[in-house]
Amino acid sequence: MKITFISDTHTKHTELNGQLPDGDLLIHAGDIMNSGRNSNDISDFCKWFDGIDNYDHKIFIAGNHDRMFEDNPRKAMEIVNSYKSIDYLQDDWIEVGNDESMAKIYGSPWQPWFYDWAFNLPKGGWELEQKWNQIPKDTDILITHGPPQDHLDVSGPPYNEPHLGCAPLRVKVDEQPPKIHVFGHIHGGYGYKFHNGTHFINASVLDERYEQVNNPLTVDWNPETNELIFI
Repeated sequence: MKITFISDTHTKHTELNGQLPDGDLLIHAGDIMNSGRNSNDISDFCKWFDGIDNYDHKIFIAGNHDRMFEDNPRKAMEIVNSYKSIDYLQDDWIEVGNDESMAKIYGSPWQPWFYDWAFNLPKGGWELEQKWNQIPKDTDILITHGPPQDHLDVSGPPYNEPHLGCAPLRVKVDEQPPKIHVFGHIHGGYGYKFHNGTHFINASVLDERYEQVNNPLTVDWNPETNELIFI
């Protein structure tokens, strides 16, 4: 299964034109917007996402900048649902593939409190534990907006803040490891890490200054063996 991962495009999605190779699955891990209050930003993103026709499946979740998905979900989903080739996940799952090779994908936007943006919950609290307890045990690919603590969660210049990831999420993925865990949110954490049987991918394409310096990450992945090769 050929998968491309992107995240944190912040209305700059068209800068990725020409950088998305043919594949089976395209995943965006949130922050399609900036202020999060302009419905035109959702429309613009969905029109672009829908127009990418070289993937069998396209999935995205919301991030902390995507306020409308929390404050006015009915309006946000009216826009998303008008594009039939897009799947939006919010504390929900979908299966993709075929009878010989299926992958169960779960997506959730929640993160520890971060400057009072969208989908923020108290750090280390029971509310986050409750959200992560909804993740099915047989999840193959987990999409969250933010990283688990200590995995690709250190911000880059000029902030250089250490380990901003979610502690309860770290506990959950340690107890119940998915095969792939993709996220964004902490732009400086862009990259890859393998730990405890899980491929962790921070797919943020923008740096801390909101410049597109990171490439989309494309892999060839075997759901049965969990072998993953970057392309």
